[in-house]
Amino acid sequence: MSEPLDPAGEAAAVDLAGEARRLDAADALAPLRERFVLDDVTYLDGNSLGALPAHVPARVDDVVRRQWGELRIRSWEESGWWTAPERIGDRIAPLVGAAAGQIVVGDSTSVNVFKALVAAVRMAREDVGDGGEGGGAVRDEILVDATTFPTDGYIAESAARMTGCALRPVTPAEVPGALGDRTAAVLLNHVDYRTGRLHDLPGLTRAVHACGAYAVWDLCHSAGALPVGLDEHGVDLAVGCTYKYLNGGPGSPAYLYVRRDLQPRFDSPLPGWNSHAEPFGMRSAYAPASGAVRGRVGTPDILSLLALEAALDVWDADGVSVAAVRAKSLALTDFFLRCVGAYVPAGRVESVTPAAHAERGSQVALRCDDAGEVMKRLVENGVVGDFRAPDVLRFGFTPLYVGFADVERAARVLARTLG
Repeated sequence: MSEPLDPAGEAAAVDLAGEARRLDAADALAPLRERFVLDDVTYLDGNSLGALPAHVPARVDDVVRRQWGELRIRSWEESGWWTAPERIGDRIAPLVGAAAGQIVVGDSTSVNVFKALVAAVRMAREDVGDGGEGGGAVRDEILVDATTFPTDGYIAESAARMTGCALRPVTPAEVPGALGDRTAAVLLNHVDYRTGRLHDLPGLTRAVHACGAYAVWDLCHSAGALPVGLDEHGVDLAVGCTYKYLNGGPGSPAYLYVRRDLQPRFDSPLPGWNSHAEPFGMRSAYAPASGAVRGRVGTPDILSLLALEAALDVWDADGVSVAAVRAKSLALTDFFLRCVGAYVPAGRVESVTPAAHAERGSQVALRCDDAGEVMKRLVENGVVGDFRAPDVLRFGFTPLYVGFADVERAARVLARTLG
């Protein structure tokens, strides 16, 4: 067992524990915790996999036993299976600041990144006639966030090969200076998955548009945790997963946003039968459907899709809004940093998450020399975060079910673990 805190630390713990209780008592979102399947573990890994909403198992049971077991193929129409990708897209839309009719749910984040990035390059080249009769420059360069989650980088490299583009990895801060008349598309993360840094979506989108390129945003670590404002800021294309802050379950389908005015020009590199204008016409020639449906490919994953739809019901509760969630998120991460500062021996960890609210997502990343071993011991002691090589402890804060007492306990156990 680890040694307890020293007397000064114990006094601080009493004060902060009391403050945590007061904050939880005043928290309007606190009752939502009862809507999730949780136990005594302090769960701070919702930025990897969200907790299970308590009502989802019964809903999935109905899908399996009645919709599939009894209605069988009739459920494509009678249970609304066929229209689920757009219907659930419209449920996600307000959480990312989009009007209805611009999001389709299906496939993985990786597949949707590929669709969006290739379509962005094609539109950029169409704008200038590909350097031909249109008289514009050849759009033959893709910029990608150099700090991105690996899959985005892999997909960007493949999309560049497919479209004959050069790929330039740059940090988000370097993007404005790297843009030029050869830039076709820019793929960026809204929140850095390692550090929790929130990037300037409005400003970077404006810079991309000023050079005539298209912005593709990965919202995996921001959707459901903070305001995004896709429509407000004129984002062209966006993708995101649903198993983090949206609590859709392991491997739940991702989503694709295509701005309404771009939908007639969205040229998917994966033109499956589900995105055909006449999917049951079985025609040999492809004709794309209108609207966001163009983002569909093959048959939807109905079981995981409808589990996600059920999980989104949590957002229908009174008083739940993205603004309220963001306010609590900032309060939780502020409080965690205070508790870490009070409990953890000086110099033992270093926060790599920005202190400024405008630059912080809904996680805190702490650099620690023996982070891998520390996280194993934290999990053994009932505090679940995760480890990112080589030296980062990552703690995610999902305001729908994480409370201030969770935060205080996590910092206290961390301090004892570090000795």
